[in-house]
Amino acid sequence: MPDTRTQIRRHVCDTPGVHFNQVGRDLDIATGQVQYHLRRLVRNDELAVERIGGRTHYFAPSFDPWERRALAFLRRETTREILVRLHADGPKRPKTLASDLDLARSTISWHVSTLAENGIVEKSDDRPMTLTLNRPERTAELIETVSPSLPDRLVDRFVRTVDELFE
Repeated sequence: MPDTRTQIRRHVCDTPGVHFNQVGRDLDIATGQVQYHLRRLVRNDELAVERIGGRTHYFAPSFDPWERRALAFLRRETTREILVRLHADGPKRPKTLASDLDLARSTISWHVSTLAENGIVEKSDDRPMTLTLNRPERTAELIETVSPSLPDRLVDRFVRTVDELFE
């Protein structure tokens, strides 16, 4: 058993912010085993856990809470695109982001609100509102650390398709 636990801990440290289900898929370990070992690793403070947007993500304990939230969002295709664009271009209006990313304004609005609630981006009080990264240098470093998994990209694309039907 310790070998499985070591394997899981190493995988989480190598892929910070990995989603619970992805750990089992990546390592080809039964869900119950993954759940058991992750629970023990978290209880022993060998890993940290964050529940963000209905998903459970795991991290090395060296990441602070803001970094954990940012990494979890960077694992999702749409929020990653928003953060990358804000990093590359600087402050932007939500309307411009929607146009640049070819997304519905409602999709941008929902993601931006979630990012703002979690302290990843800041909404200005100005009208028209602009969006900026709260910690641009650290966000840039974290962008290089992660990319969204295939299941996360598929879920984001499904949500986009449904959103476009109602736009």
